[in-house]
Amino acid sequence: MSTSCVSPRSVDEAFRLARTTGFDGVEVMVTGDRRTRDARLLRASSSRWGLPVLSVHAPVLPAAHFAFGRDQREKLARSAHLAAELGAATVVVHPPFRWQRRHAAGFLETVREVAAATGVVLAVENMFPWRLGPVRADVYSPGHDPWTFDVDAATLDLSHAAVAGRDALDLALALGPRLRHVHLCDGVLSTRPGGLVDQHLVPGTGTQPVAEVLAHLAGSGWSGSVVAEVHASDHRDGTDPEEARVDSLRRTVAFARTHLAARHPARRPTRA
Repeated sequence: MSTSCVSPRSVDEAFRLARTTGFDGVEVMVTGDRRTRDARLLRASSSRWGLPVLSVHAPVLPAAHFAFGRDQREKLARSAHLAAELGAATVVVHPPFRWQRRHAAGFLETVREVAAATGVVLAVENMFPWRLGPVRADVYSPGHDPWTFDVDAATLDLSHAAVAGRDALDLALALGPRLRHVHLCDGVLSTRPGGLVDQHLVPGTGTQPVAEVLAHLAGSGWSGSVVAEVHASDHRDGTDPEEARVDSLRRTVAFARTHLAARHPARRPTRA
């Protein structure tokens, strides 16, 4: 059970928070901050707080536009080499946007080649269609859902599934052995799939079957990583923001550990 970088806090702060709230490791998202892509500095934080880097998220945010250069293939390769240098087993990647035509055309081949060259799993993350008013469009190529195209490994993000109008357990079952990585969070399942509201709620506060997903993983002998990716800074009602952040992370790890030890009845996958 690991947590991803606590934006906009520093990398070392992410390790500190992960340690004090009970996580087993950290996923590093590569951003414009050089500390997220410097293996020496990451190893120093890892050693200081006694937590390994379990996975690396390739640069995808607008603020990371120039991280690892501008060539998308190079970004994936350098992310995988960083993961290998840190001993991390997985790199999380997003499918390309349709307007990234050159990258999109060779994306699946690039993922396989980089994985083979580095020995690191490149797990393609499920995204969601965008909706602007009455217009709904899949802006990703070959699509927003890795279940629909030929990849060897996938990441399941439960909040993204909610925005896409997809039941997360059905998606986990449909992915089968290709499911290698999970971004643990919650969301309110959309009745009109699409949009840009990606909630990343604390598990158990939305409508996704998060507990069932975790129990399914535990019961199937799954061996990937479960990474908390939640908005953990909600400090309404006058709550101190630091206390709220710590409370959100502790509730997340407690939820995960409880349900990874549970068993729920199996459900057959349904087609999207």
